[in-house]
Amino acid sequence: MSEKLQKVLARAGLGSRRELETMIQSNRVSVDGQIAKLGDRLENVDAKIRIDGHVVSVKESTDVICRVLAYHKPEGELCTRHDPEGRRTVFDRLPKIKDSRWVSVGRLDANTAGLLLFTTDGELANRLMHPSRKVEREYMCRVFGEVNDKMVKNLVSGVKLEDGEARFEDVMYAGGEGMNHTFYVVINEGRNREVRRLWDSQGVTVSRLKRVRYGDIFLEKALPRGGWMELELKEVNYLREMVELPHEKESLLDVDKESRKRAKSKSQKIRRAVKRHDERTVEDRNTSGGRRGRNNKKPVGSSLPRNSNSDAKPTGKPTVKPSGKGKKPAAGSKPVRSKFSPNGKAPKSAPRQR
Repeated sequence: MSEKLQKVLARAGLGSRRELETMIQSNRVSVDGQIAKLGDRLENVDAKIRIDGHVVSVKESTDVICRVLAYHKPEGELCTRHDPEGRRTVFDRLPKIKDSRWVSVGRLDANTAGLLLFTTDGELANRLMHPSRKVEREYMCRVFGEVNDKMVKNLVSGVKLEDGEARFEDVMYAGGEGMNHTFYVVINEGRNREVRRLWDSQGVTVSRLKRVRYGDIFLEKALPRGGWMELELKEVNYLREMVELPHEKESLLDVDKESRKRAKSKSQKIRRAVKRHDERTVEDRNTSGGRRGRNNKKPVGSSLPRNSNSDAKPTGKPTVKPSGKGKKPAAGSKPVRSKFSPNGKAPKSAPRQR
């Protein structure tokens, strides 16, 4: 065995490769009593490896079973392991595992909700996040402001941001009223706040953002906010094949009837817990001098009501319109694609949630 140290540690689920490289550069990792340096290779899997003085175990790649979780991140949670201010993080509700830990596949802003993947395989997480893989991420975004055809064309063609040119791979209009309009957009890089910055470049503001798809993994409609579900073996292997990793042959996922019953009960408990947390947060704001009263509660993290245009009066129909003479699509109907789609085909999600 002769592999780069950070790669072996990442595969053992001790962090993403980038996180581990930072640890090594900060002299936090040692091998057999010697401080490790970036670029060191591990020749012996039985070597005594320490991170911050604590012994960690690594296994041969054939001994590690890759696990993947799909998590429904609520607005307000932070994508960090520990917050000095004690705020809730995305790791707080994940199941505990022995001799490994969950690595997040990318990040979502505190004000962004939706699908977030976690895995025990750091190498898988690293490859899925790498820009060269161009893994599609789809978002549902509600924007506040006037949107016209030229803006959509700019966003599909590409605009210059402070970190280089960026664009949407696909844009689809999903209806709206007044100054509030909903779009489904697709990107394949996942830069920091990329969706928000792209819309900002056109002079409109994203008031709500939710990731609904990562590759071909969709946010399940039955998955509550703050809830997680483990992916089945075929879905794990889909992700591994997409980034040129060998297939897994087994899974720790128990899919018998009793397990599904327990999972359903757990989802209901999570829904109730999230609802209580939101209500307590609103109560705290009100008792600490907030402007809203007790009888005018509003869900935490929602800058605008989901189906309201209370912040502005209707100013006419938007330039980018669905078919049917500009009427709002009926509930459950598929949004209508902007004519500026680069390939003229419906996106894979179209959008849909299972």
